[in-house]
Amino acid sequence: MPEQIVAKPLWTGAEIARALGIAPPAADVVVTGVSIDSRTVERGDLFVAIKGERSDGHRFITAAFDNGAAGALVSRDYAPQVPLAADEPLFRVDDPFAALEELGRVARARTDARIAAVTGSVGKTTTKEMLRVMLGESGPTHASVKSYNNFMGVPLSLARMPAASRFGVFEIGMNHAGEIVPLAKLVRPHVAIVTWVAPVHIEFFTSEAEIARAKAEIFEGLEQGGAAILPADNPHFESLAAFARERSARVVPFGLSSEAEARLVSFERTEEGSVVTADIFDQRVTFALAAPGRHLAQNAVAALAGVSLLGGNVEAAAAALARFEAPEGRGRSATFETPRGPVLVIDESYNANPASMHAALDVLGAVPPSRYARRIAVLGDMLELGHDAPQFHASLASAVDSNAIDLVFCAGPLMASLHESLPAEKRGGWANASEDLRGPVLDAVCGGDAVMIKGSLGSRMGQIAEALKARFASSPS
Repeated sequence: MPEQIVAKPLWTGAEIARALGIAPPAADVVVTGVSIDSRTVERGDLFVAIKGERSDGHRFITAAFDNGAAGALVSRDYAPQVPLAADEPLFRVDDPFAALEELGRVARARTDARIAAVTGSVGKTTTKEMLRVMLGESGPTHASVKSYNNFMGVPLSLARMPAASRFGVFEIGMNHAGEIVPLAKLVRPHVAIVTWVAPVHIEFFTSEAEIARAKAEIFEGLEQGGAAILPADNPHFESLAAFARERSARVVPFGLSSEAEARLVSFERTEEGSVVTADIFDQRVTFALAAPGRHLAQNAVAALAGVSLLGGNVEAAAAALARFEAPEGRGRSATFETPRGPVLVIDESYNANPASMHAALDVLGAVPPSRYARRIAVLGDMLELGHDAPQFHASLASAVDSNAIDLVFCAGPLMASLHESLPAEKRGGWANASEDLRGPVLDAVCGGDAVMIKGSLGSRMGQIAEALKARFASSPS
């Protein structure tokens, strides 16, 4: 049974004041969480009033206290519009965002936890979640929630880390070169995982090689003696390894390659997910993964290497993957029984790029035809692909063909390129916006279908996934 974190305050008012070099409140307070959104504040949270381009958190301080905030981190010149109660203390600083970063830095410094950081063009959140589940078998584990992986999410996640954590797992993302460096230096990981390098956010770079260099910025924050877990089968492995060695990191290849220290030996699709065999530093483990897809199995292998390097129990970690569930919108599936047969809905609507789109089509293509008579893909635009975007979309036609997809619905101006590249019998329909495609998709899908929905977040494909799930959950056809 994994040990649990002993219940104690995340921060006291005195600790916050000491960390920020400011005067403590008149009466000490106990803080059990940290939030930057007054709508999600829970009782005991410290509310950080961030002033952004579109909104100023200072406008919502009263709402934060109404929701149970234990205190608020505010600018020195903030003047409450209504008097605050004695149990609604303010921590006044020059810049609340800089103070949040400092809280994150202090939180990292005060813990003895072993830390993993995950980046990559695809698979970051899934790999982070796998690590959270697996490391939890070996001790108290703190991990960033959702996709809190940017300049705001990383310090917030650090500030939420209990001092008694044994392990910490943080996701680090980027859109432009230079964004990962300061975040990696905040996290200071013992292990850094790069899941994959692909043409994601390519409109902000001149080449994939530049993207690889930007991902390699994560090594700038590695602790002395740290390790870099890298995709051996990726074209940019050698350059990633060279960047890691420049930082004196141990390079650990993972993947299908015979040279990989963490190697995927076999993968078998099952009704519930898959069965995977892997060699992790010469330790062979076979485990059930409660999610389909060879790409997820490879992510699991990378995560198991991380568990081993961080001092966790590899066998217990592998067993825990039987309980792993893909994050919402990242491959989570739902099955609905109808009089005409089952309907499988695979929700990949959170994001998309060429690499993840091919992986998702592979998953749909592996659905057994004995159980599902039709395979249907509902695809939205892949964004931030630059001037080659139409070609990236049109090239998906080969993956549609190789995976025996029966019908494809397309949403968005870029997906028109795929629609036009498909044979007439595979064209389910095209619409300029996802909301205009929802009706035709709902009309088309019926019992015996497996349907996968995917697109970049901006293409708003999630509404189609939710509409399908709602329809078959409430009134199966």
